[in-house]
Amino acid sequence: MRITFLGTGDAGGVPCHGCDCTACKSARAVADYRRRPCCALIESGTTRILIDAGLTDLTERFPPGSLTAIVLTHFHPDHVQGLFHLRWGVGASIPVFGPPDSEGCADLYKNHGLLEFHRLAKFESMKLGDIRIIPLPLIHSKVTFGYAIEDCHGARFAYMTDTVGLPPRTEEFLMEWGPHGLAIDCSHPPQTEPKNHNDWILALGLIDRVKPRRAWLTHISHTLDAWLLDTSPPLALDIHVARDNVVIDVGTQEA
Repeated sequence: MRITFLGTGDAGGVPCHGCDCTACKSARAVADYRRRPCCALIESGTTRILIDAGLTDLTERFPPGSLTAIVLTHFHPDHVQGLFHLRWGVGASIPVFGPPDSEGCADLYKNHGLLEFHRLAKFESMKLGDIRIIPLPLIHSKVTFGYAIEDCHGARFAYMTDTVGLPPRTEEFLMEWGPHGLAIDCSHPPQTEPKNHNDWILALGLIDRVKPRRAWLTHISHTLDAWLLDTSPPLALDIHVARDNVVIDVGTQEA
């Protein structure tokens, strides 16, 4: 199973408008340091699933018929804004799966165009082509799902953003399921009382308890990037700070 981190930033992105911190200056100078809205492409065989739709150029990135489905973590604008343009396309409908949020975002439900919305239920497995997905509830200001993703070869990858900590049942599920790879929300440097998103300490604590073979920190803010640049904190070899456009392969035979 192949995962491409198409975006790894928080709602403000990196660089953040008007900011001259170390991270924002670096991102303006070097394109590789930029962070776009948090999303990922999951591929196995001929199955291609886009997790979240915050990128505003979806119509250019994905020609008609190139996606099996879009799966949303939640309906905050930075995770769905790309759908507002995509919906007015022509041709075959595009299935869009997400949590049971009765409000959605703006008028997406009412004027959905070629988007075909489907509501998922927590812990109820769904098959999309070669990939099976299990929605897992997260802790956020809007109803939000993370996803346990498994391909037909048994490779397992968990995508957990946006969240502050994990609900006990979700954490227990992941510990028993045993993901080969984990992408986890890590929006902020260490904080006294993180709200709505994990900080550095919460994220690393969750990784330690879930014990994936490899883990990637994502949904990263410019303040976390600046803190990382300024302090260079130690990080285990199997934990990585995700970057936009990085491609990883998750398999059952990893050491």
